[in-house]
Amino acid sequence: MKSFVTIGLLILSNAFMTMAWYGHLKFKEMAWFSKLGLFSIILISWGIALFEYCFQVPANRIGFKENGGPFSLVELKVIQEVITLVIFMVFTLLFFKTETFRWNHFVGFVFLVLAVYFIFRK
Repeated sequence: MKSFVTIGLLILSNAFMTMAWYGHLKFKEMAWFSKLGLFSIILISWGIALFEYCFQVPANRIGFKENGGPFSLVELKVIQEVITLVIFMVFTLLFFKTETFRWNHFVGFVFLVLAVYFIFRK
């Protein structure tokens, strides 16, 4: 059960992280947002990133083997990276219509899945 909770929290965390890091690039299309300066954009992104940490820290604490969780530190990081890239691709395809998913992206994801396989191999 802890593995599902950890992965769920990592998904939520990465959704907020992606929005904080890249959302402002899309929000600039909104009239009120386009008038803000860089410092304001940074503060808004930090505000969004706060929620990332509210999910990321518990995910790592719950999932870490030395805290009674199912994952080693390396496994947690690999899971987090794969989730980050999947969320990023979904976000990009949904919000940035000019981006496309090409064959080399697919090959890269296959290699990521293979990396996960080898990291978790005992």
